[in-house]
Amino acid sequence: MSYIRFRKHYLHLPYLVLGVLEFTVLFAVFSLFTLFLTFLGVDHAPMSTDIVSGFLFALILSCGTLAMGGYLAMVHESLTSLFFRTLVAYCFVGGIGLTVLYSVLPSADPGSGNLFGVVMLASIVVIALRLLFLRIVDSEQIVRRVVIFGAGDFAAALLDEYERNMRALGIRIIGCIADSPTKAISEANILPTPYDFYQFCRQNKVSEIVVAQQERRRKEGGWLPVPELMECKLRGISVTNGLDFYERELKKAKLDMVHPSWIVFSEGFKASRSRALAKRMLDLSISLTLLVIMFPFIVLTALAVFFETGRPVLYSQKRVGLLGKEFRIYKFRSMRQDAEKDGKARWASANDDRVTRVGAFIRNTRLDELPQIYNVIKGEMSIVGPRPERPEFVSELKEKIPFYDTRHYVKPGLMGWAQLKYPYGASVEDARGKLEYDLYYSKNHSFVMDLLIMIQTVEVILLGKGVR
Repeated sequence: MSYIRFRKHYLHLPYLVLGVLEFTVLFAVFSLFTLFLTFLGVDHAPMSTDIVSGFLFALILSCGTLAMGGYLAMVHESLTSLFFRTLVAYCFVGGIGLTVLYSVLPSADPGSGNLFGVVMLASIVVIALRLLFLRIVDSEQIVRRVVIFGAGDFAAALLDEYERNMRALGIRIIGCIADSPTKAISEANILPTPYDFYQFCRQNKVSEIVVAQQERRRKEGGWLPVPELMECKLRGISVTNGLDFYERELKKAKLDMVHPSWIVFSEGFKASRSRALAKRMLDLSISLTLLVIMFPFIVLTALAVFFETGRPVLYSQKRVGLLGKEFRIYKFRSMRQDAEKDGKARWASANDDRVTRVGAFIRNTRLDELPQIYNVIKGEMSIVGPRPERPEFVSELKEKIPFYDTRHYVKPGLMGWAQLKYPYGASVEDARGKLEYDLYYSKNHSFVMDLLIMIQTVEVILLGKGVR
C-alpha cells in the first residue's frame, strides 16, 4: 500500500515520507548551521539554536515548497527547473514568511547574512534528497504493481494518465486484461487472460486489480469474472473500481465513469450546516484581512486601469452561484471597453487582443480578481470553491456535459481545486476537464483541503498559471 487515508483524502505515502524527511533535514540544517556559527564565534541571535526557532524555520520553508507545487512537479521537471523552483520556494515564498516571522519574533532571526547561507545550504541538501527520492520511488523493488481489467476507452485513458502523471506515485501498470473483443489499446499492453486470476497476481507480484470496463453486459460482448475477483480480494489482492482509482491517485472524478449511483451512495457530497457556518466565519475573517492588506494594491490597480483606458475601472458580469442563483461578480477591467460590443459572450483566448497592457499584468498577477473580496463578504462567494461561470456558458455546458450542474451545490470561490490542477478553460472540452476536479472537490471538500488550496494558489499567482 503506497497511500494512507486521512478523513476523506488519500495521502500518497512516498510524498508524505518525503515531506517529513525534508522537514527533518531543514530543521537539522538550521540547527547545525547555527551551532557552527557559535563555534566560529559569529554573532547571531541567542534563540537561533532553540528547538522552536528551528521548527518554525523548517515549517515555513516546507510550506513554501507546498505553495510552489514542489512535490508533484518533480515528476516532469529537469534538474535545472527543480533547482530554480526550490530557490523560489525557499528564497522568495519562504523568505516572505520568515520576514513576517522575524518581525513578530526577532529573537529567532539568525541575521540576514547567516539566513542566506542556511537557506542556500538547505536548498542544496533538499535537492539532493529529492533526486535520491525519485530514484528510489521509481525502483522496481518497491513500486505497487497494478493490472487493469478492461481494454476499452476507459483503460486507454487510464494508461495515458499513468504515463503522464502516475509513474512517480509508486505505481507500475503491467498491462491490461481484455474484457471484450473490442480493444482501444495496443496489443503490446494486452495481457493474456489468466486461467487463475489469483495465481496470476502472485506470479507477477500484482497488488491491485483496477476494473475499468467499457461494457459489462454479456450480450454486448463484455464479461466480469466476479468469482475470480472475489477470491483475489478475499486473499489480499486489492480490487478497485476505475473511478475510485482515479479519485485516489489523481484527485479527480473521471467524468466518463461517473454515474448517478456513485453520487447517491458514495461517501461524500454531504451538506453540513455546522461546516457551512464555520466556512462562512473563515471566509469573513480571511476576506476582511485580505481587504486591509491588499487595499494599497486595490488603489494602485484602479489608478493604473483609469490612466490607461479611462472609466469604468470596474467590470461586472452575471455569474451562476450556489444552487444556480445568479449574482453579479466584480473585477478590475482588463479588456478594452468594447470587448463584447455585440453583446455576445465569448471565451477568452490565448494572447487575446482585447486584453490591455495593464490588463495583461493584473490578469497574470490575479490583481483583477481583488474586487471579488466584496462578493465573499456579501456571501455570494467563498474563498475556496469552484469558479463561477457565466449563465450563457452554463446553459450550453449543462446540455453538453453530464452532471455539470452538480458544481452548483457548492458555493463558488475566489480560488479552486480545478484552477490548481487544470489550465485555463476556454472550451466545452476544457469545462469537462475542470468539472472532473470540481466534482472531486464537491465530494471531498473540508477545512484541510481548503487550507491546502489556499497555500498552493501561491504558485498559480507567482507563475501566472492558467491565464489568458
